[in-house]
Amino acid sequence: MSSDVQWKLCWENELERSDHSELNEFFNKTYGPTGAFHTKPFEGGRSWAGARPERRAIGYDSRGIASHMGLLRRFIKVGETDLAVAELGLYGVRPDLERMGIGHSVSALFPTLQELGVPFAFGTVRHAMRSHVERYARTGMLSVLTGVSVRSTLPDFHPYMPPTRTEDLLVLVIPIGRTMSEWPSGTLIERNGPEL
Repeated sequence: MSSDVQWKLCWENELERSDHSELNEFFNKTYGPTGAFHTKPFEGGRSWAGARPERRAIGYDSRGIASHMGLLRRFIKVGETDLAVAELGLYGVRPDLERMGIGHSVSALFPTLQELGVPFAFGTVRHAMRSHVERYARTGMLSVLTGVSVRSTLPDFHPYMPPTRTEDLLVLVIPIGRTMSEWPSGTLIERNGPEL
């Protein structure tokens, strides 16, 4: 099934209105079954949830969008260390292709990650996704870190809410220009921006 997927790697400013519309429909269908709250960020036709991606890997098959992964370069703070990373997020696979896995999206983006020259790719997922990402971690390309809190800003300002939130998440790290042994130690990651 996944061999029929063709990948489009693009900058955010290369997307047309029709691309955003198609992505919005994809995210609503993909995230909708997990609860109405998860589709809330896509109201109004948006094709991003928090921070807007810099680049996207969009997988297409004969039925339309099959998979998506966004990428955004940013500096995070791990413990006391400032670190340049490519944050990966806004991951989705059409429900009928769920066995396609996160690995196909990361593999499609890997040449772009190398081209960008970042030392690591970084992402976070909820604990409910643990078995899903650990399958990919067994390939050796990805490490899953536990016991790490991640502090992020909220994507929108609300006077009745704090401007940041701290969550206990699974942290995914993919060494690109360095080895995993060079990932800084720390139990708090400051994202210093909204989640991708």
